[in-house]
Amino acid sequence: MTKKEIVRQLCEKANKEKLLKGNLTQLATKELVQWTFDAIIDTLVSDGRIELRNFGVFEVKQRKPRKARNPRTGERVDVASKNVVTFQPGKEMEERVRLAKVADPKRKTRRAKPDDDAGDTPDLPVPSANEAPEPVGATG
Repeated sequence: MTKKEIVRQLCEKANKEKLLKGNLTQLATKELVQWTFDAIIDTLVSDGRIELRNFGVFEVKQRKPRKARNPRTGERVDVASKNVVTFQPGKEMEERVRLAKVADPKRKTRRAKPDDDAGDTPDLPVPSANEAPEPVGATG
């Protein structure tokens, strides 16, 4: 689900439940959603932790510096320490997700690169495991 889909869903629900006298626009809803995300980020930057009851806890932790290896060259590389955000789900989220039938996540797949030699070679029949391949030059 994307932010756009969240905005659309919230806007439809707010308008269906007559949250305001008029209709809430998707643009206004998008601003509210963005303000919520910004507030979470600002709190993490200033306090290092934000707890949202029944949802979960976001926390900033510092990873220690470490030695790694460049997979291409095999060369050892020093990786500096860095801040990372961790998330611990709340009890209600854990319970609802555990009991739900969750659909497989729709992951974006890479597009297959077009073959440069597509169509250049004819499809040849592949003998089954029980068949002996025909000798080259045999006519029948």
